[in-house]
Amino acid sequence: MIKKNKAIFLDRDGVLNKKREDYVKSIKELEIFPNIQKVILELKKRGFLIIVITNQSVINRGIITIKELEKIHLTIQKYLEEEKTKIDKFYFCPHRPNENCDCRKPKPGLILEAINEFSIDASKSWMIGDSITDIQAGKKAGCKTIFLKKNDSLIKILKIIESQEKQGQTSK
Repeated sequence: MIKKNKAIFLDRDGVLNKKREDYVKSIKELEIFPNIQKVILELKKRGFLIIVITNQSVINRGIITIKELEKIHLTIQKYLEEEKTKIDKFYFCPHRPNENCDCRKPKPGLILEAINEFSIDASKSWMIGDSITDIQAGKKAGCKTIFLKKNDSLIKILKIIESQEKQGQTSK
C-alpha cells in the first residue's frame, strides 16, 4: 500500500495574515502575523504538508488581478523562507459567492483537489480557519478541523495537533 501524506490546510486571511473588511488587495495592505514562521516550520518538521485554501472573490469582483494575488502569496513565501520554511501550495477560489462554483468554501473542491494532487490522507489532515465555512469545507473533505477565534494564534494549533497525535499513538 502506498503511504499517503498528511497535510495542514490553512485559510489565509485571519490565519496567516490580518483580515481586512475591504479585502487584502496589495502587498502594502498585507499584515502577516509574526508567529506563522515558527508554527509552519514546526508542523513541517512533524511531516505535514502546508497548503493554503483561500476564497479570493476579489478577483472576479474585478478588485485585483491574479498577478496581484500571486505577488501577495509570494510575499508570504519570502517571509516564511527567512526561517527556512514555506507553504507547499496556495489554492484559491476566484469566484463570487453567487457564482455557485465547486471550489468556494464551504464546498470542499480545493481541498479535494489538493488531496488528489499531493496524495493526502484526509483523515490524518487538518483544516484550520477562522470562519465556519473553513470548518465546513474541512469536514466535508474528511479532515479534522480547528476553528481559530479572533485573538487565537497558530501556536494554539500546535498544542491541539500535538495532543491529538499523542492520543493517536497511544490508541494504536
